[in-house]
Amino acid sequence: MYWDVRSATPLSDYRIYVEIADGRRGIFDLKPYLDRGVFRELRDPHYFRQVGILFGAVTWPHEQDIAPETLHEEMTIVESMPNEALQRDAPQAARP
Repeated sequence: MYWDVRSATPLSDYRIYVEIADGRRGIFDLKPYLDRGVFRELRDPHYFRQVGILFGAVTWPHEQDIAPETLHEEMTIVESMPNEALQRDAPQAARP
């Protein structure tokens, strides 16, 4: 479908770069979610980097996911992949 995520790349500071089937590219900031329920596990930088795609949605191994409508509403549109994505920076530690 047109809103399916085609790629998801972890960035520094708990953000992900995503490419959507409709051609949009953006950066989604997960910091506002890190203190909420199942998303707390994403504070572990190693686990955060395990971001993937399942049935067109951004997911992690323990079934955390970002709803497509949330992703589309909250991501910041960009023209291309940030240079840091090419370097695969680890996220910084979450702030208390």
